[in-house]
Amino acid sequence: MSGSAEPVTVRRLGRADAEPYRAFRLAALRETPSAFTSAYAEERARPMAATLERLAEAEDGPGALLGAFDAAGTLVGTAGLKVPRRSQERHKGTLYGMAVARGAGGRGIGGALVREVLRTAVADGRLRQVLLTVSEGNEAALRLYTACGFEVWGREPAAVLVDGLPVAKLHMVRLLAAGPTTAGR
Repeated sequence: MSGSAEPVTVRRLGRADAEPYRAFRLAALRETPSAFTSAYAEERARPMAATLERLAEAEDGPGALLGAFDAAGTLVGTAGLKVPRRSQERHKGTLYGMAVARGAGGRGIGGALVREVLRTAVADGRLRQVLLTVSEGNEAALRLYTACGFEVWGREPAAVLVDGLPVAKLHMVRLLAAGPTTAGR
């Protein structure tokens, strides 16, 4: 939207980012409830310890939780990569918690976050695919994910109920370059 994009820095979030991450996440859940499977009221009622636990899990790996920061150091976007610990599912990751602050859209922040999630997935060395879900009707997010190489593979009707109204989720996948085929890795 804006003619000149301010620089953003994308980096891993850790325990030290708990307060700004929690505030950002709550704002995203409040502003766009149909975009998430978590509800604002439930998340707000959870203690800070739950936020610290989420950040610790991402910080310790596998996976990551990323934040995009503007030139002033304000958190303006987040995206995570969750990786299962079970050996038979360890080849796939899930992109989750993707959000860009209201007013920060149109600056390439979402694309930068998705690309960093994909770089993180490739660097892991074991992942073969990254999955995500996007709410049906969220055309901006669907365009972003499609531009980053994700393809729709299914639709779940009434995946979430937001204020009692059903919202369908589109399931998407991005295949990564095939890595080693060593069994049990």
